[in-house]
Amino acid sequence: MKKLVQRLLLFIITLPLIAVIVIFLPYRSYLAVNIIVVILSALGAGEFAAMLNKKGRVITGGEACVLGAAGPAVATLTVSFGLNFYVSSGILMAAFAWVLLSRVFTAPDKFKSSLDYITSGFAVLIYPGFFMMWIILMIRFLHTNLVILGFFFMVVASDSVGWTAGMLFGANNRGIIPASPNKSVAGFIGGFTGSVLIGMGAARFFPAAFTSKVMPSLWAGAALGFVSAAAASLGDLAESVMKRSSGIKDSGGLIPGRGGVLDSIDSIAMAAPVYYGLYRFLFM
Repeated sequence: MKKLVQRLLLFIITLPLIAVIVIFLPYRSYLAVNIIVVILSALGAGEFAAMLNKKGRVITGGEACVLGAAGPAVATLTVSFGLNFYVSSGILMAAFAWVLLSRVFTAPDKFKSSLDYITSGFAVLIYPGFFMMWIILMIRFLHTNLVILGFFFMVVASDSVGWTAGMLFGANNRGIIPASPNKSVAGFIGGFTGSVLIGMGAARFFPAAFTSKVMPSLWAGAALGFVSAAAASLGDLAESVMKRSSGIKDSGGLIPGRGGVLDSIDSIAMAAPVYYGLYRFLFM
């Protein structure tokens, strides 16, 4: 019950906080949102590196944080400060080149772990940062505040409503997915329902941003919510697989009721590029 209260409080606090940041801090192309994405990506990459190191992959937490922040940081410089495309591409290429070349001049006795370092470096460059980067790219949409709020509300509703439904009604229908035995049918139904209702509500009450030219807007909102919930669920399950492989329960302990940063953004990261692409198709 204590964990349920913590999760509900986090849900109640998180959504208004996101809304305040998005609505009242639009300056420099939502720089505040972008900075938060960069920080979360860096911390998530650090936790991901800790998982990799439990499997013998050698990369320091600090280096993982820097590499994990690279993609979102370059996107922020491009969107908020107009960084030239070729310069931004060059920065990203430099990050990838660092991973490949930084062990060239190491001592011979370290060569044995070089491949582990390179694979870990590429992994933390990509996950979760390159997935989270799509949130920053949403800022280029018209009606940015509504688009971003729609995304966060759908994903947070999917996660929190699903978790609550699973806690309340999932006692006898768990274990359907080996990667996460605590997931229940009731939880999945609750999560998808919450996200679909948010999508339909967005189409109904905010037509400026959610009017579709492809299908009736209400159905388009439902489709956006359903697919976003599916991506969010898969992101959560994928992280569960990684945690099981590394033998840990939570990616960290920074967030009460959630665990680590990666535990909190796994759904967001996977859903971001899916929401971005489907929104462009349905509503632009």
